[in-house]
Amino acid sequence: MLIECRVENFAIIEKLNISFEQGLTVFTGETGAGKSIIIDAISLLIGGRGSAEYVRHGAKKAEIEALFEINDTHPALSALEDLGIECPDQMIVIRRQISETGKSVCRINGKLVTLSHLKEVGQKLVDIHGQHEHQELMHPEKHIGLLDRFGGEQLQKLKKQYQDCYTETQHIYKQIQKLNKNEQQLAQRIDLLKYQIKEITEANLKDNEEEELLEERKQLVNFEKLYQSMQISYEALYGENKGLDFIRQAVNHLESIQELDANIKAISNAVSNSFYILEENAFALREHLEQLEYQPERLNMIETRLSEIGLLKKKYGQTVKDILEYLKSIEKEYQDLSNHDQTIGELEKKLAKQLDILKDKATKLSLKRRRIAADLSKAINRELKDLHMGKAVFEVKITTPDQLDDFNFYHIQGIDEVEFLISTNPGEPLKALAKIASGGEMSRIMLAIKSNFKSLVGLTSIIFDEVDTGVSGRVAQAMAEKIYQLSHASQVFCITHLPQVAAMADQHLYISKEVSNKRTATKVKTLDDKEKIAEIGRMISGVEMTDLTKKHAEELLKLAKEIKS
Repeated sequence: MLIECRVENFAIIEKLNISFEQGLTVFTGETGAGKSIIIDAISLLIGGRGSAEYVRHGAKKAEIEALFEINDTHPALSALEDLGIECPDQMIVIRRQISETGKSVCRINGKLVTLSHLKEVGQKLVDIHGQHEHQELMHPEKHIGLLDRFGGEQLQKLKKQYQDCYTETQHIYKQIQKLNKNEQQLAQRIDLLKYQIKEITEANLKDNEEEELLEERKQLVNFEKLYQSMQISYEALYGENKGLDFIRQAVNHLESIQELDANIKAISNAVSNSFYILEENAFALREHLEQLEYQPERLNMIETRLSEIGLLKKKYGQTVKDILEYLKSIEKEYQDLSNHDQTIGELEKKLAKQLDILKDKATKLSLKRRRIAADLSKAINRELKDLHMGKAVFEVKITTPDQLDDFNFYHIQGIDEVEFLISTNPGEPLKALAKIASGGEMSRIMLAIKSNFKSLVGLTSIIFDEVDTGVSGRVAQAMAEKIYQLSHASQVFCITHLPQVAAMADQHLYISKEVSNKRTATKVKTLDDKEKIAEIGRMISGVEMTDLTKKHAEELLKLAKEIKS
C-alpha cells in the first residue's frame, strides 16, 4: 500500500504530508481546491511526464516523495532486481524532483533512475483511472487495448511474440516497397547514386586529411613569423658570445672546483647536463631551420584541396569521416538497386516465409482474443446488473480478414478489429457503444471493465479520478459499493462528488485551499466521524446543512457501515 506521500512546491501545493490507510480513501472538496493536483503528483511519481509548469510560482523546484509497502511476491520486486535496486523490508521510497527549467531527477530507494525505469516500476505499484479514460470507450480503435488488458499475462506474451514478428516482417515489406517504386524514379536514383559515388571516390579522401592540411596551412601562412622566431632563438643559443658560450664558461669553472666542495659537484653536474640538452636542441632547431622552405605553390594546392573538401562536406556530411560513411551506405544502395530484380525476388521469397510465421502467430493471438472477448462480455454483463443496467447487453465484436496472404491485412495489434457493442433496452439491436451510451452509462461500463482487469490484481494502489461522473441515486450507491469491493484486494483512492461513495470510505480526506499572504495553497484534512457527517451533508445539499440533511448524511454512513460489515 501507499503509506505516505510528501509534496512540496507543486502547482498550488506549498507543502503537504499525507498518511494513507488501507482500504478505500476518498478525496472530497470544492471544485478547484486541488483534488486532482494530488493525483497529478502521484502520477508524476510513477513515471508521468512532467514540466516546469508544475513548479509552484517562485520556487526553484517541485518535489514529490512517497513510501510504498509491498509483499514478498509483489511484481515490482522483479523490476527492482533487474535495475539492481535493493528493497529492504519490502519498502519502496520513490522520490522525484522537477526544477524550474523542467529538468527531472528520479530516485528509487536512493538510487538514481531514468524516467522509463521509474515508469516501469511505478506502473506495477499504481493504476490511475482518470476522466479522460472514458474517451477510450468513445473511440473503437482503443477497444482492442482494453480487451488485451483483460487478457492478462498469457495474452500479453502471445501479443509480444506477434509484435516482434510483425516488426521483422514489416522491415522486409518496406524494403520491397522501396525497390518497387516506378522505373523512372529508380533510374533517377541510380544515376544520382552513380554520380555521388564517382564524385566522392575521385576525391580520394583520407581520414584526418583535413586536420593535417589545416595544420600545414597554418605553418605556411605564418612562415615568416616562424622563420624569424626560430632564427632569433638559434642565434640566442648558439651565436658568438651568446647563451651556450656563457653556460659553457659556467660548466668549465664549476668543473674546476667541484672536487673542492661536495655541494658544488651536484650543481656542476646539473648545469653540465642542462648545457648538453640545450646544445642538442639548438642543433635540432638549426636542422629544422635548414629544412624550412616557403612554398607558395604548396599553399595554393592546400587551399584548393580544402575548398574541394568543403564542397563535399556541404553535400555529404559534416566531416570527412561522415562523407566516407555516407559513401559506404550509397555503394550498398547502388548495388541493391542495380541488382533490382534479383534483390526483389530474394526479398519476396523471404517475405512469403515470414508471412507464414506471422500468420501462425496472428491466428493464435486472435483465437486467444476471441476466448478472452467471450469471458469479458460475460463478466461485464454480470457487473452491469450490479450497477443497475440489468437489461443492457454488452458484447465484444471481433472482425478478422478472410484471407491473410497480404501483409496489408496485418497491423501492430494483430489481425483483429475490436469494437464494443451494447443494447441498453430490451428488443433493441446491439449497436456501437460510442453512439448510444450516455455519460452515466459510460462511467458504469468503464468501472465494470476496470473491476475485471487482471492487470489490476497485485497492484499496491488503484486511483479513480471522478469516475462517477453523470450518475446519481441508486446507481451512485451501486458504484460506491463496486469501488469499495475493489478495495478488498488493493488500496483504492477515489476523487468523488458523490455522497454515496464518500460514505463508503475507510479514510476521508477533505481538500481545501487557503489564501495566506496573497498566495493560495492547498490543504488536506483527515475527517473524523463528526466532520464526515458535515462534509457528506454539504455534498448532498450544496448549501448549509439543515437537520434533514444531517439526518440523511447519518443514514448514508449507517447504511455504508452495514454494507461493509
